[in-house]
Amino acid sequence: MFGFRHIKFDSMTYVIHFSNGKIVKEGRGLSFFYFAPDSSIVAIPMGSNDLPFIFNENTLDYQTVKIQGQISYKITDPKALSNTLDFTVNEAGVYKKNDMEKLNQRIINLAQTSTSSFIHELSLKDAIRSAKQIEANILEGLMASEAVKTMGIEIMGANILAVQTTPEMARALETETREKLQQQADEAIYERRNFAVEQERKIKESELNTEIAVEEKQKQIEEKRMETEVQQEENNRILREMKIVADISVESQRKQLIEQKTENDRKEAETQGYILETSLKPYKEIDWKILNALSGKQDAKNNIALAFRELAENAGKIGNLNISPDLLETILKH
Repeated sequence: MFGFRHIKFDSMTYVIHFSNGKIVKEGRGLSFFYFAPDSSIVAIPMGSNDLPFIFNENTLDYQTVKIQGQISYKITDPKALSNTLDFTVNEAGVYKKNDMEKLNQRIINLAQTSTSSFIHELSLKDAIRSAKQIEANILEGLMASEAVKTMGIEIMGANILAVQTTPEMARALETETREKLQQQADEAIYERRNFAVEQERKIKESELNTEIAVEEKQKQIEEKRMETEVQQEENNRILREMKIVADISVESQRKQLIEQKTENDRKEAETQGYILETSLKPYKEIDWKILNALSGKQDAKNNIALAFRELAENAGKIGNLNISPDLLETILKH
């Protein structure tokens, strides 16, 4: 009525009442009457705000990544913000301009600026895994920004919810990762097989070394046995040589004995012959008939034998001589 109005704000809104360009009252949660024709009311929300954002950046290898997250902030100096943006409300308490969106966009732009240079130095794979570094860069950039300080804003935090690439590139990375995982699995299998082969090789090598050691021991035993046999043969040879030498010595002595015995027998025979020859020499010139007569063995048979001998010696003088078997038998009987 007559241009006077009443307006009321909650405790989370900082209110500045301007009248004819001068601040009449200010504070949080005010409720008052004002004269509309010469009044202007600014209402700035004091609560914390969570600002979601999504923006795209290019990586070092010219791939696009989508960064999604949120920034938490609150207004700490409403008068400084009112000097930068228009938060004037009408009689119903509705903002005449949507400068809150402008404030949010400025914060997002500052966050993107803080992120761009960092993302441009990373490859796609590194960028996807760099959420914590992106958060740190956003916080550092916003807190160091003069624009934020000028607007009277306090940055409470920044969170990166996702760093994503395009669906096609994501599928390609998934394929590559899957191939690498398969390759790693194959390498693990290969390493296990290699380990098993290596263990088998070590076992076989150990067995072979054992066989070699056994063969070497058997070789040493065989060599020792052969040395023993050679030594035994050498000993036997020496014994045979010693026996031969002994036999030769014995045979030599035997030969000397035989030669001596032969010489003795010869001398004895010569002596006996000489004795016999000397003994028989007187009878050498005597007729055998006389010797036969002197022997004293005069019987009929000897006489018949002598007679037949005389006949044989004088056969050339005898013409015919017949001696019948009966005559001979009769003579032998007598």
